[in-house]
Amino acid sequence: MLWAMHLKSHKSFSLADCKHLLEDCLQSKSVFQGKTVHQHLIKNHIPHGDDDHFNQTIEKLTLFYLACNKVEYARRVFDRSPRKPKKVVIWNLLIKGYAWNGPFGEAINFYYKTLELGIQPSKFTFPIVLKACSALQAIETGKDIHVHAKRLRLDSDVYVSTALVDMYAKCGCLDDAETVFNEMPHRDVVAWNSMISGFSLHGVYYHDTIRLLVRMQNDFISPNSSTIAAVLPAVAQANALSHGKAMHGFCARRAYIDDIIVATGLLDMYGKCQYMDYARRIFDKVSIVKNEVTWSAMLGAYVICDFMREALEFFLEMMRLKDFTLFPTPVTLATVLRACAKLTDSSIGRCIHCYAIKSGFVSDLMLGNTLLSTYAKCGVVIDAKQFFYEMDLKDSVSYSAIISGCVQNGHAKEALRLFHKMQLSGLYPELATMLGVLPACAHLAAIQHGSCSHCYAIVHGLTTEITICNALIDMYAKCGRIDTARRVFDTMHKRDIVSWNAIIIAYGIHGLGMEALLLFDNMLVECLEPDDVTFICLLSACSHSGLVTEGKHWFNAMRQDFGITPRMEHYICMADLLSRAGKFEEVCNFIEKMPFEPDVHIWSALLAACRVHRNVELGEEVSKKIQKLGHGSTGNFVLLSNMYSTVGRWDDAAQIRILQREQGFKKSPGCSWIEIGGVVHAFFGGDRSHPHSPQINNKIDELLVEMRRLGYHGEASYVLQDVEDEEKEHILLYHSEKLAIAFGLLNLSPNKPILVTKNLRVCGDCHTAIKLISLITKRNITVRDASRFHHFKDGICNCGDFW
Repeated sequence: MLWAMHLKSHKSFSLADCKHLLEDCLQSKSVFQGKTVHQHLIKNHIPHGDDDHFNQTIEKLTLFYLACNKVEYARRVFDRSPRKPKKVVIWNLLIKGYAWNGPFGEAINFYYKTLELGIQPSKFTFPIVLKACSALQAIETGKDIHVHAKRLRLDSDVYVSTALVDMYAKCGCLDDAETVFNEMPHRDVVAWNSMISGFSLHGVYYHDTIRLLVRMQNDFISPNSSTIAAVLPAVAQANALSHGKAMHGFCARRAYIDDIIVATGLLDMYGKCQYMDYARRIFDKVSIVKNEVTWSAMLGAYVICDFMREALEFFLEMMRLKDFTLFPTPVTLATVLRACAKLTDSSIGRCIHCYAIKSGFVSDLMLGNTLLSTYAKCGVVIDAKQFFYEMDLKDSVSYSAIISGCVQNGHAKEALRLFHKMQLSGLYPELATMLGVLPACAHLAAIQHGSCSHCYAIVHGLTTEITICNALIDMYAKCGRIDTARRVFDTMHKRDIVSWNAIIIAYGIHGLGMEALLLFDNMLVECLEPDDVTFICLLSACSHSGLVTEGKHWFNAMRQDFGITPRMEHYICMADLLSRAGKFEEVCNFIEKMPFEPDVHIWSALLAACRVHRNVELGEEVSKKIQKLGHGSTGNFVLLSNMYSTVGRWDDAAQIRILQREQGFKKSPGCSWIEIGGVVHAFFGGDRSHPHSPQINNKIDELLVEMRRLGYHGEASYVLQDVEDEEKEHILLYHSEKLAIAFGLLNLSPNKPILVTKNLRVCGDCHTAIKLISLITKRNITVRDASRFHHFKDGICNCGDFW
């Protein structure tokens, strides 16, 4: 300190003195003293262009800053130096500073500057710059540097060769890595570890990783703790528990278990292999200080093993520790958020959000995407959208998360809007994004958007993915294009059970039960085993088509021939099938003999049939059973109220609606929508808010005249209010599906079919009216309601009035 003060007060210190002082600073690593010397040089000795003493002093100052890990200070001195140093060691240190700390591109830039200045790289240059290539996945640059090393005959040096193996492996060029590795004249444990970790990094090469480990030992090189730490992630991903246990034993014998990295790798492996007790035991026995990675690995094990509550408790235990060196990382917080999402616990998710803001982690893209996904999965779409728009940096994962969240929470229209925003932002939708967009198109029956998405998938090679084709089958089926759905199915190169289930349920909801059964037979011919979902699809198809005999056969066969025990969903399908067919005695016996207590869905299926078949007495009994279980949804109140209205028991219907309000259930308003020119138009019952309402109403009035000539009169039983018959007809006339169909007639060319989607079941009056409209207008009209598709043509519906 005294000499520094003396330096400040005297101008007589020579460059040689400064150089010696900087050597002292190098020994002590004192940044303050080095800066003092730097200040003296600036005040008294700059510029001194070609002075050798001055340039040597500048080199020493650069070395000093690099030794103190002050890369930017060194860079400033270096850039302002009148004559660039020719010593390769200084260039190596500059490259190293950026290769270790970033920005990695600067390390590569400095490497090429050495070549421009005629400075020959040493064997120490290549490992450093290749590390920067690995970090940037800059494989072409790495190959160029490999050529340079060959020219200098340094590629056979063990350090350079090992760095090349590491670079190729981390960039995914495993064949190139193995070629370099096999050509090495001498391989030490570091070279073997680079090769093994490269294969382990890409989890699909598990067997190759183990092969290399065996080959290493056959080459009389003993694995060290770094080898084990490199292999364990591959073992974990392959769920190779027996190999993992063998490595655990090896580590115990060699005392590698005391290495925090090895211990963390072991507990991570046990967690991913679903051995939670072993993972926790290792965590508790770690004698050395646990770091953030160890805590995160243990937390991740809880989440992987589906111990979500325990994961949150463990995180709180971590936060309560009075260890000020231990702070949650973005990875830790993202793991906790996954537990919150699984538990749909948005309150803890918000706490994590607050902590991320305070700690400055909220700008971390990976954490931000996880937080976005958590809000979406917890159903708080408003918070998800708000956070999405607040994010400074967004990638395709961000868009995928918000699009999927919107779809899952009934905001399909918003999902499509965000998808278009993504495209305008210059980001290219990936597989995950398209798997979010296609269900949005399906929900809205937005065929134009769906077809465009299909084209995008074809152009970008995504239709080779089974998941995309499965989503396309579902989308086309729900957009009323069962023929296109079938074409997608038929042209798939490979199908899984989900593909078959998707096409079977597609035929089912379109009322094509026999075709669904034929597809099931084809599946069996191809020797593909059906699962329990297949039988839900099959029984549902039988129910929609009134195939009682076939449904009963396959319900019995699923247990006898396929060893699948029916669960509640299968019994619901059967109850629905028998109830729709009006077989009330049989369905009551069936429910009575069920191996478990019937739930509200079973009774709801029977209540719906009582409404259709006007069996008020049984309907009242069923309603009492539903009340004991809890109505579950508004639908059961509506069914019972409708049933009373059908037989003119208006007081009873009114009492049901009063009870509905008292219990906090609100009837969902009927809503129908239609896509015209890529724009989705929505209509509510009696809605006059649409800009074309006057024209729509005029069209309905025109149709009413023609419908009356064909014998139409409003079916008053479908009006829940006790009002005059004339007013009932007026209410029926402006049901949402009629409004949507009238709008379609006004805006679609005569040769185009009309597809309307409704959020509730189509009522009997609308069903009758639409049959007549299809006859009058000679148009094919399809209505997708909450239950199935109705295809109207020439005054007939393909459901056969059975729905």
